[in-house]
Amino acid sequence: MALAAFSWKTIPRAVVLGGGDLASGVILRLHRAGFHVVVLELATPLLVRRAVSFGDAVFSGERTVEGVVARSVGFYGVDAALRAGEVPVVVDPNGMAMTHLHPDVLVDARMEKRNLGITLKSAPVVIALGPGFTAGQDCHAVIETNRGHNLGRAIYAGPAEPDTGEPGSIGSQTHSRVLRAPADGFVLPQADIGDLIPEGAVIATVDGQPIRAAFTGTLRGIIHESVPVKAGMKVGDLDPRAKREHCFSISDKSLAVGGGALEAALFLLHQLK
Repeated sequence: MALAAFSWKTIPRAVVLGGGDLASGVILRLHRAGFHVVVLELATPLLVRRAVSFGDAVFSGERTVEGVVARSVGFYGVDAALRAGEVPVVVDPNGMAMTHLHPDVLVDARMEKRNLGITLKSAPVVIALGPGFTAGQDCHAVIETNRGHNLGRAIYAGPAEPDTGEPGSIGSQTHSRVLRAPADGFVLPQADIGDLIPEGAVIATVDGQPIRAAFTGTLRGIIHESVPVKAGMKVGDLDPRAKREHCFSISDKSLAVGGGALEAALFLLHQLK
């Protein structure tokens, strides 16, 4: 049966753990393909690319990404949001809502690089993103998140590639594009997402210590100022391509990963028929 033929009662429900950058590529693809998507998030999500992260609704109440509205709701507001064509975001750090949501598809998109407790029995179809998972052991499919030939590939047997610890290269910049906290505390931004930052300029401070731009680029993301951070933690992303529009659209990597998750969801649901 094509997704377009599903009635309200038979539309498949997908629960996505996490609403960050890569998770949002999955959320967007599933939502546009006709799934009812529910996002479970932390009370203070560690989001950097907040302008394109559905999980940012936790802070702002609502976040629109490429025309799709995510709304922060309590558990009892999930169905109303879905009926309105929105993506409900529920603060549920311990996954307690899972027993009530009864998803057809569960996607672990938290990018913790380890399994925090999902099993093959967590849902009829269980999908995980990136390293730390093995298809056939932890989940039914793993989606490759490492840039390269296999980016976005759905793996139905075996693990994703191991974590390299290296940020992906963008405009020949790797580690230098990742903004890290110089101290423990809270990030106080001196610029907005999308701003063009000159080399050497102060982008933000933490406990009075500056975070400076290593090169000229656009501020693609920065963590919310209410989130406590630790020294060395990733708190922002500077893009050397300096194209403002990139800051407000889901990335090529996120869309590739989202496409792999959508493939896996449809393929595995079909196998259950």
